[in-house]
Amino acid sequence: MAEGPLLAGFDAGQTHTSCKLAWLKSNGELNPIGQGYGPGVRHLAAPGGEACFREALQQSLRDALQQAGLPDDQPFAAGVGASGIERGSAIQSQGEALAADALHLPKASVAVSGDEHTALIGALDNDPGVLVISGTGCIALGQNGSGRWHRSGGWGWLLDGAGSAMDLGRDGLAISVQMADGRLSETALKDQLWQALGVSTAQELKAAVIAEGFGAAGFARLAPVVDASASSGDPHARVIIERSALALSQMVSTIASTLELQAPRVCCSGGALTHLKTLREAFAADLAQRCPGATLVGPKGDACDGALRLAVQAALRC
Repeated sequence: MAEGPLLAGFDAGQTHTSCKLAWLKSNGELNPIGQGYGPGVRHLAAPGGEACFREALQQSLRDALQQAGLPDDQPFAAGVGASGIERGSAIQSQGEALAADALHLPKASVAVSGDEHTALIGALDNDPGVLVISGTGCIALGQNGSGRWHRSGGWGWLLDGAGSAMDLGRDGLAISVQMADGRLSETALKDQLWQALGVSTAQELKAAVIAEGFGAAGFARLAPVVDASASSGDPHARVIIERSALALSQMVSTIASTLELQAPRVCCSGGALTHLKTLREAFAADLAQRCPGATLVGPKGDACDGALRLAVQAALRC
């Protein structure tokens, strides 16, 4: 039985889209009732970007309604956190118009922002602190008790990948070709990386990384190899891990300084920081030196929860 308006929160990433449904209770609390999934999105300015965005929202919503046993229902309001949406930009306005049309909702009932923003809200709610997201790409965001927020990093893998899984894999391959041509002493890291890619020469490696479809994800898939090699003591892999850990801690300390956060609470998310033990430990050690008093804490929720908070705000406007 319905407990209030039905809200939908979307986390639309490049790989897949998640949709979480919840009833909005009269006391303002949310009661989650189901979650569904759909395809990923691409930047709205990219070829086919609008069609991908529309299909991602519609398919994930249909799946969520089906999972919740409400196939014929329609949400009252929706919040969307999507990859490539910059707050305050024309792309954000475009995304809101597209989402409203795709979900058959009035524009006032829809709020669209970047997925990093909804991840921040989901992780910290209204509490001051910093969220570090390190997956294929990397970004950090923070907020203080006055509602100010600041972003560091996240300017795309071609410009700003330090601290990401993509960077770990790319740097590992860059060092491997230097080992291959004699500029660096050879260690097991080269053979481990080349075996993972199925190549045996630098020429084959070059062809593999420039092949269509390799891109950031292709480099990121090699991050676990670099992390495991660093854990085993490989000196070149250790340098790569420590450089990425430094980049992550610098992002946190920059945000803490900008927002005047004393002893900030720091949440970590993303596949790299979640699954790469050596990177996570190096980051924690560097953070303790660079940002004294910082405390690593678990997130309160995920990006879908943050998107639901946006949906609440949209519902209250209607």
